[in-house]
Amino acid sequence: MNRRSTGDLTQALMDTADLNEYLSENDALLLHDGVAELLNDLCMRKRLAKASLAREAGMSEVYLHQIISGRRRPSRDRVLCLCVAMGATLDEAQALLRQCGCAALYPKDRRDAIILYGLLHRHSLHQVNDLLFEHNEKTLS
Repeated sequence: MNRRSTGDLTQALMDTADLNEYLSENDALLLHDGVAELLNDLCMRKRLAKASLAREAGMSEVYLHQIISGRRRPSRDRVLCLCVAMGATLDEAQALLRQCGCAALYPKDRRDAIILYGLLHRHSLHQVNDLLFEHNEKTLS
């Protein structure tokens, strides 16, 4: 898949006179899936059972099912718990945050930088929370 930065896509949108052409040319790069599809895809690719994911993320299976079914909208921290628990890559985490309507992780924000560090270094949720606590930041769970 051709990878283009958000800046590249924004520039292409500004430069185009034809929205349909832009959408057609960049279809593979645009988000289409809902939260359920994205979570299911990530679980399948990472070979994670939803029960295991819920346990590792510190939430009930019922709550996770409600998120997947669209009956609950998770907070940003809950989405981050899921990302850490599933060992999401930075791109996967940012995509899931966007799909859930949450702000992306921002490395200039102290708390976000700590969470990013935990994701990039494949820390567990417990380890990320320890780092947040150690640096006087609000923990994820």
